[in-house]
Amino acid sequence: MIIELITYLTRFFLILMFQLLVINNIELSTYINPYIYIVFILTLPVSMKPWKVVLISFFVGMIMDTFSSTPGLHMAASVFMGYIRNFYLKFATSKEDYESNIKPTLSRKGLVWFLVYAVILTFLHHMVLFYLEVYGFTEFFRTLTRILFSTAFSVLLITIGQLLFYRVAKGARNE
Repeated sequence: MIIELITYLTRFFLILMFQLLVINNIELSTYINPYIYIVFILTLPVSMKPWKVVLISFFVGMIMDTFSSTPGLHMAASVFMGYIRNFYLKFATSKEDYESNIKPTLSRKGLVWFLVYAVILTFLHHMVLFYLEVYGFTEFFRTLTRILFSTAFSVLLITIGQLLFYRVAKGARNE
């Protein structure tokens, strides 16, 4: 249990540092703002209690807001994503996934399943984040374009990270 906690904290620290020190300092375009820190929430175990996921999402967003000078934006988007994640996983996973306490990673669930999962939740996270940032729907189509491009680039970076850092599990489905 302690080793698992240390592993999660180390992984979170490394992801956060990569987001803050590398990703946030790369100026790609006004339409592309990737946020890979959400992979930490995406890859929490399937059987984790919903209130724990929302609480972890809260702290992840709060830490990101602290270093990004965006009071409450990342926190709101992360909590929303953590809340919706529980409903999505109930719909998209099997009883065996809950019983075996798997993590919904690319190596465990397969490429297609992971891409659909990551795209939907990343899109929802970015939608809340960017519309809260502009504080309304005045620039609806411009913000929607930012959401789409940022979601695509974020999911691309998350998928590359999954391919680089997670080994293929025995029996993983390649759907």
